[in-house]
Amino acid sequence: MRHSYKNYFFPILAVFLFTTCRVSRQATFINPADKKILSEGRVAIKQNDAAEIYWPGSGFVLKFKGSSVNALLKDERGYNYFNVEIDGKLNNVIKIDTVKKIYTLAEGLSNTVHTLEIIKRADWYRGKTWFYGFELPNGSGVLDVTGKKRMIEFYGNSITVGAAVEDNNGDNGDSIYTNNFKSYAFLTARHFNAHYSCIASSGIGLMVSWGSLIMPEIYDRLNPDDSSSKWDFSKATPGIVVINLFQNDCGLVTLSDHPQFKRRFGDKAPSEDSIINAYSNFVQNIRSRYPDANIICVLGSMDAVKPGSPWPGYIEKAVASLNDKKVFTHFFSYSNLPGHPKKQDQIQMAEELIWFIEQHIKW
Repeated sequence: MRHSYKNYFFPILAVFLFTTCRVSRQATFINPADKKILSEGRVAIKQNDAAEIYWPGSGFVLKFKGSSVNALLKDERGYNYFNVEIDGKLNNVIKIDTVKKIYTLAEGLSNTVHTLEIIKRADWYRGKTWFYGFELPNGSGVLDVTGKKRMIEFYGNSITVGAAVEDNNGDNGDSIYTNNFKSYAFLTARHFNAHYSCIASSGIGLMVSWGSLIMPEIYDRLNPDDSSSKWDFSKATPGIVVINLFQNDCGLVTLSDHPQFKRRFGDKAPSEDSIINAYSNFVQNIRSRYPDANIICVLGSMDAVKPGSPWPGYIEKAVASLNDKKVFTHFFSYSNLPGHPKKQDQIQMAEELIWFIEQHIKW
């Protein structure tokens, strides 16, 4: 789970990137505040201004009739990649520049009705992306996007982000190898045709993280990098919340010389009671935001769930102390991998979670 924060430019996906420098005069421009555009995840939508995209799995959905579509975008740091899906299939992958540009999302389509999704692949700390809107050729039509009836929200670390899921030769967490579309979280939400919110960050824990922030400090933020930016939980209400945390705590509580250990614990590791209380407190925070949601406390599939690990037991005790019939536990099978879960491992996790939901939850 420990993660390098260095970023490098990889030209591998350059073949997918198409840009021009200005909006065409023979085009219709659709602002992100337009009610016909659907946002996914926590994004800041500002009237007559750019929307800001922060979290993995966040972005916009457009339903249109036409043969092509562009978007006007700008990135804070130039490390973010976005998946572009047309009618549920990957059409394009674009890397966003720090210069405001028009990007060709799709062209040469049949002149019929299509649904487009543009979704951020990687962690919030790669920087935010400004989305100014979609550009369609004159004569194209924009239709209302049919809203989904269900929603799942995830709180997690790099496993939930999908870090290194596309690095088949190692465990490099750089943004080119990260793809939230291939995480168990995204796959589960898509299976249920549910709205998707992913509040996840590589290296994060509940009590201690590899970086400076822990999940209780950012779970309620719109912009995770701004302590004053608070999310309005009334905007979207999930039927299911999935919490997959403690993997990083598991490793860090044994590293007494690590600066974050010293910052959070001083010179003594937390007791079992402290660990259990920290978890139960976080679940209660989520419950206070969503009084009627089903909450599934999961863990895995890395070494926090290896045979003999006490961490699943901590979660079970925390959940039992809540006496809440709508809070569940489920532990993913131990993957026994040297690094992060890859595509097939994430698929297996999704299949396990889907099965659990279908067996235990009515929503």
